[in-house]
This record gives sequence, C-alpha cells and structure tokens, in this order.
Amino acid sequence: MKTKNSRKPKAPAAAPHACRHRSPQADICQAAGELAGLFDREVVDAPSALPANAPAPRAVVDALRILLDVLFPGRVSGEAVGAAELDVFLVRRLSEAWNLLRREVRRALPYRWIGEAARVEGARPPRVADLDGEADRVMKAFFDRIPAVRRLVADDVQAAYDGDPAALTFAEVILSYPGLTAIAAHRIAHELYVLGVPILPRVMSEWIHTKTGADIHPGARIGRSFFIDHATGVVIGETAEIGENVKLYQGVTLGAQSFALDAAGHPVKHIKRHPTVADHVIIYAHATILGGDTVIGAHSVIGGNVFLMESVPPNSLVSSQHPELHIREKHPRRTPRT
Repeated sequence: MKTKNSRKPKAPAAAPHACRHRSPQADICQAAGELAGLFDREVVDAPSALPANAPAPRAVVDALRILLDVLFPGRVSGEAVGAAELDVFLVRRLSEAWNLLRREVRRALPYRWIGEAARVEGARPPRVADLDGEADRVMKAFFDRIPAVRRLVADDVQAAYDGDPAALTFAEVILSYPGLTAIAAHRIAHELYVLGVPILPRVMSEWIHTKTGADIHPGARIGRSFFIDHATGVVIGETAEIGENVKLYQGVTLGAQSFALDAAGHPVKHIKRHPTVADHVIIYAHATILGGDTVIGAHSVIGGNVFLMESVPPNSLVSSQHPELHIREKHPRRTPRT
C-alpha cells in the first residue's frame, strides 16, 4: 500500500514557447522539463517536495546574526555602541529581528503536524486554528527569554576567560572566540526549540556550525558557565545534558550509540540517546562519549582520545592507555670519508 509521500510527482506543464527553439535553448528546456517532473507539487514534506511555503533559511540566519548583535552589541554589525546609544540600538535591532523571525515562525509552525516524523509516528499534534495568534504567542515567549539568554552568555564569557590562560582580556573573548559564538547561537536556537518551533533552530545551529566548527544540536540542554576551547570538531547531540561549569576541548563528541528502529525500520525518536555530563567536568580533546544511559559524574576529568560508553562516578579521572612509541633515526648517519 502506497503512503501519501510515495505518490509519483505529477507531469510538468507544457513547455513554454521559449523551449521550442533550437539548441542550446531547447536542450536547456529539456533538462528543465525533466527536472520539473522530479518534484512533488502536492506533498508538503517529502524528499521530492517543493519547499515553497517552508521557512526561508536566509531570513532565519539574518535574524540569528541580529540577535547575536543584541547579545554582544556591535559584535556582528561593527557599530560602535556606547552607553548613550545602547537603548536605541537594542530597540532597533530587536525590532529588526522580530520582523524577520515572525514570518518564518508562522511558516514553520505547520510542520508540527505535517512533518514526516509526525506522520510516521501516527500522533500528529493538533492543527493550530489561529496560526497568526500562535506565532505571536511564540514570539512573545521567545523575546521574554532574551534577557535570560544574555545573562547566560555573560557567564560563558567569564568561563572562557577563566578557562583559557591565553585570554588576557574579556574583549578578545567576546570578539574572537568561536566557542563563545557557538554557545551564544545555541542558547538562542535552544529557546525556539523549547517553544516547539520546527526547522528554525536547526537552520541556526547548522549555519553557526559552518562558521565555528562546533556542531551543537539546538535540543541539547547546557547549564551556566560553559566553555568550548578551540571549538573545532565538537559535536553535541540533541538529547545531551550538560551541567554547570563544564569545559570541553576540540574534537569532543557527546553522541549516540546505534539507535533503535521501530517495526517499520524507522529510527525511534524522542528518546534519550546522548550522554549526561554533570557539573564541573573537563573533557579533553577528541574524547568520545556515547549513549543516553551514560553519565559523567561531577568533578570528573575525561582524558584526551578516551572512548566511553559507560558511566563514571563523580571525581573520576579517566584516561586511555597510549600505544607504545618507537622512535628511531630516520636516515642512518653516514661516516664521512677520510
């Protein structure tokens, strides 16, 4: 039995008049006609769907950049924002963010019930009769949280300064540290995730991933005073939970083991798949910690290149045994001739 999303795309409309000419226009039009037939013009969420009514990634990214400029005034725009200009600057930038995000939130909300996961699970959330009203509710709740996000990122700045002996000023942390940028963007995206906004949080997190090298799913729950040193290659999964005063180095993965499948072979969603890291934990470079049942106890230190799929108690020091090293001279020295 075919599902709704297995229907074949409809045949394209008749070729326009411009496609009746000779090569190369005819060849271009032929390719366009074949491509048009590969898109499903009716199903909204499918591999072959036209995302015409989906959120616009560029607008979402622009809104994120503005919100980062709000958290660190002038950091993105390059404006010199002094004490006298701050209030006006914040009103202007927040207004710009609202105008960009409001439309994209409204476009994203229907994916709560038309998305493929909701269809497969057979438990679609109820449709929202008043999309405009729901979008306004979400926007108000989100903007109410921005001051709390600002307080969190200020603690993150302090954590970065305290955690990096190379940091000599708070200004260099704010203006240059990719780990701080990744964390700030995550804290913004996470608020939208908690409010049940589809798509937008992931667009934000994947864009900042390309800019900082840190891949933090917007669903991850991260406590106060979080620091990622160097940032590059860090992966934090959707259901990871991180306590307060935690420090990660480059290349750390908080990931899932092989995930469970349902009877139809689809991945089981909405279950705990990623580790929990308690307060005051340090995880050194390229450590890999997997599994939803894995808990790293408070005040523990996980050494570099460790691979863990089991819990460790508080105050643990976990290290891996290094392979034996063999050091020899690359080229034997020749005895000079006399």
